[in-house]
Amino acid sequence: MEDKSRSALFSNRSFRRLFSSYTLASFGDWFDMLAIQVLVVYRWGVDPLLIALIPTVMALPGVLLGSFAGTIVDRVRKSRIMILCDMLTAVLTLCVLLATNLALLLPLLALRATASLFHVPAQQALTKQVVPSELLLRATSLNGLVNQSSKVAGPLLGAITLIVLTPQICIILNAVARVVSALLLWPLRLMREEFVTPSREQMEGLTKFWVEWREGWSFMLKTRRLLHTLVFGFFGLLAILLIDYQFPTVLREIDPHNESLLGWFISAIGAGAVGIIVLLNRLNRITIGWGLGGGYVLIGAGILLLGSSQPGIGISILLSFGVLIGIGNGLYMVTHSFTLQTETPPHMTGRIFGIQNTIMSFVMLTAPLVGGMLIHSVGVSRSFVLIGLMIGTLGLFGVLLRRILWPTMTTAPTTEQKSVGLT
Repeated sequence: MEDKSRSALFSNRSFRRLFSSYTLASFGDWFDMLAIQVLVVYRWGVDPLLIALIPTVMALPGVLLGSFAGTIVDRVRKSRIMILCDMLTAVLTLCVLLATNLALLLPLLALRATASLFHVPAQQALTKQVVPSELLLRATSLNGLVNQSSKVAGPLLGAITLIVLTPQICIILNAVARVVSALLLWPLRLMREEFVTPSREQMEGLTKFWVEWREGWSFMLKTRRLLHTLVFGFFGLLAILLIDYQFPTVLREIDPHNESLLGWFISAIGAGAVGIIVLLNRLNRITIGWGLGGGYVLIGAGILLLGSSQPGIGISILLSFGVLIGIGNGLYMVTHSFTLQTETPPHMTGRIFGIQNTIMSFVMLTAPLVGGMLIHSVGVSRSFVLIGLMIGTLGLFGVLLRRILWPTMTTAPTTEQKSVGLT
């Protein structure tokens, strides 16, 4: 049955084009991310405090425009806005090649992040329209698999490319991938699509919106296990994002001449995450306290060990730290997402996940800058050790108090969740 559903899905020409476009864009983005970090850290030698501005400016469009992007996408042709976003991303990516310092690079990255705000919801909405309802779960799973696989293969291929080529070539490859992505979508521009037309009730529904917004916060504050999960996740995410974009900085201190090491390390994190997700799906059950707390313990241990590493350490040992971080990240992200789903009734799910995304966006605006100041004050290695201890202690706290924070609560994991942070 599984093979038949997969065959039926890929016999859908529109889905094939949409899926191929999404795959190209995902892999191209990881090529690009690796190249920009190498360029900024290894070639320009930018201060860690200034490096922290990169994730901040990339998060800013989401905070300012994120809530409007999906609404706009519902009212236009999804295929055409995806094509437009792909072409804009390609042009802005080529403009990155002209940037010679961070002052020129940051506005370009902010504009590219803005384009992605519209591309992602358009891709999800169009997938739902071109795929029959009985195959939608399979399509969603495949998209999730591409997202996770690109985190492993993208940096790995990027690292190999950097051995023989330059960061500029990787950036050009991303631009080419975006152009090809747009060309794949081009035939879909004429297809019939569903649109959402604002009704009079919706146009006059601002008061209702705020009432529902307050109801979401009220429900979250009154639901004990949900509140504990969000608060626990907030403090962990805050600590992780202090150093999430500083991995190239610490790796440069350990091995200043190996620019491809960053790609290998990110791939190791992705491999660890994919491996634990596959295992969790086989087990099909996990205790929440062990999933959330245990995940943070493993992430903290990996970050602490990385911060304690000295020049000359073997690459295989360094990569094992990356795998450890990835296992913790995969364990935590799956457990966290499904805890929110199982504790939230269907009519509240959108609002609760919206609250989580809002919190996450604001943390991304501030935490990287604080982390940059910490590294500037005490040094990168010591900062990684301190933050690793902080995350590990929080995880241990969650494990020890699991029966109080999440009493008798279990859930089944899935491969469809997307990680946040940890490069």
